[in-house]
Amino acid sequence: MADKAVGKVAHYYDKICVAVVDVTGQLKVGDTIKIAGKAEGDELVQTVESMEIDHEKVKEAKKGQSVGLKVDKKVYEGTPVYKATE
Repeated sequence: MADKAVGKVAHYYDKICVAVVDVTGQLKVGDTIKIAGKAEGDELVQTVESMEIDHEKVKEAKKGQSVGLKVDKKVYEGTPVYKATE
């Protein structure tokens, strides 16, 4: 089964390693996400440990919302975000 697109990186705050993601699907804490890097094979794969909307923690985000996600490495604006499927 293919990975499902769930959003796009709208902004990245490098000092705090947070990506703002404009959600186009459904995203939950505990989901595994993939975000492509600049070079092939440089993608970020991680589990969503927490999300915030307007500085409030949430467990789920739906289409049309923008969420802040703590990420393990630099990501780039405009990059698609995928939910990994098994």
